Order: sequence, then structure tokens, then C-alpha cells
Amino acid sequence: MNPDLKQKIEKITGQKIIRIQPLDGGMISQVTRIDLDSRGSVVAKLGGAHDLTIEAYMLNYLRQRTSLPVPEVFHSEASLLLIEFIDGAPGLNRESEAHLGELLAECHQIKATAYGLERDTLIGPIHQPNQPSESWIAFFREHRLLYMTDIARQSGNLPPALDTRLQRFAEKVDRYLIEPNRPALIHGDMWRANVLARGSRIVGIIDPALYYAHHEMELAYMTLFDSVSDDFFGSYQQIQPLDAAFFELRRHIYNVYPLLVHLAIFGRKYRQPLDSVLRRFNC
Repeated sequence: MNPDLKQKIEKITGQKIIRIQPLDGGMISQVTRIDLDSRGSVVAKLGGAHDLTIEAYMLNYLRQRTSLPVPEVFHSEASLLLIEFIDGAPGLNRESEAHLGELLAECHQIKATAYGLERDTLIGPIHQPNQPSESWIAFFREHRLLYMTDIARQSGNLPPALDTRLQRFAEKVDRYLIEPNRPALIHGDMWRANVLARGSRIVGIIDPALYYAHHEMELAYMTLFDSVSDDFFGSYQQIQPLDAAFFELRRHIYNVYPLLVHLAIFGRKYRQPLDSVLRRFNC
């Protein structure tokens, strides 16, 4: 950390920095734990091409409306975000999975009148449009599926044949998806690395990509990389039941979106999982 930035953080916090420790960060910033002389620790995120006030907005939105244990924001500007340090680690056991199920089911009870959000957000380093829509299926097709297909195409990682199949797939999704009763607030990037646990409890949830959606969108992503087990879903369904068609059918459709995100960011190794989903739906 350069001396000018160190001095700036000391001025903002009113404390002397006694230790600086790099942390595993997200996709959009450098992340550092900063130990202060009499105020504990904070996490500093240093932005590059992306405006960190968007993350601050999302964290504050969740803190104000949900019981999710997201870190408090102490300071935000485009290139610097200071947030609460939470003493936890990725890695879930049966009890913490059950606790996560309770937390997310409660979050998904928060409703809105439209899908999307009052402003656009980010998923990792990628802009995420949230233009409000009265139809979930239309929102998913236009602002998630087709939008991220375009981003993947621009990245150079989406071959033309797969692109054509995705366009056909987008035309068919209304045969399989359902319109929920109301839009539900979702974290939007919920997987193991963004969940901090201590023992049997979830103590931190970080790096949101929030908007109002069908709550199944969130849950589908949690099945994609085997992030959770039946302990999570059993706890979740005590509050909000899921039907069999979600597990058998709809989750595969919703997971095309995060697979496209990963394809755009990480490259061709995500072509095969996309191919498998499209084959499932004869595309």
C-alpha cells in the first residue's frame, strides 16, 4: 500500500494503521485487511475500472432491509471502500448450511412491485442491468440471458455455433419458466466463497450482485458448483417450499446465466457445461 493511501485511510478512520494483510479478493478490486491501533480491523477494497460505490450501495441496501450479516460500510468512494472486517471463513458444515437456509428464505420474503432494481449493479466485474419489468420471464430473457450472451460474445469466448444455440434457447424459455407471485430480493452471487461461517453460524455474507428476481434464480446458482447440500434446502423449505420442477428443470435454465458470466470472465472451460444444458433442452 502506497504511503499516500495509507495516510488517507488513517485520516478517514482517525486511527493509526499497525498491520496490513492482503486478503483473497473479489473480481473487481484489491482487498486488504487493515488492523488499526484501537478500533479493531477494517477491510479496504481498492477499485480499478469499477465504481466501488456500487458495492457500498448494495451492502447498505441489504443491511437496511434484511437480517443477512453483511459488513457495515464505513467509507465509500469510486476507488476506495472501507467496510467492517468479519472474523469468519468460507466452508460450511451441516449446521451452518441450515442457518444459511433460514437467512436466505427470510431474505426472499422481501418483495417488490417489479423485477430488477432502482439502479444497475455488478456481478463480479461485469455490469448487470436492472431495468424494472413487470414480467419475470421477459426480464430474465432480455436482461440476464440475452444480455450475458452478448457479453460472452464480446469477450471472444463464445463460438458462433454456441451463440446460435443460445439464441434458440432464449426463444424457448417461456415454455418452461413460471411467473412468480411477486419479485423477491436476492443476493445475486450466492456461493460458498461469499459466505463466511464460524462454527455452526453464518457470520458474514459478502460481494452481493442484488436485484429482485424469482427466488429460484438464487437457489439454482447454489446447486451449480455443489455449494450446498440437503441440509440447506431442508432448512430453506421449512420457510419457503420448492416444487420438484425447480430441481428437475428450472434450475438448469437459470444456471445458464452464471455459466455465461464464468465463460466471459474465465474462458472456454465453461463451454462444455453450457453445451450440456442446451442439449437438455434440445437446443
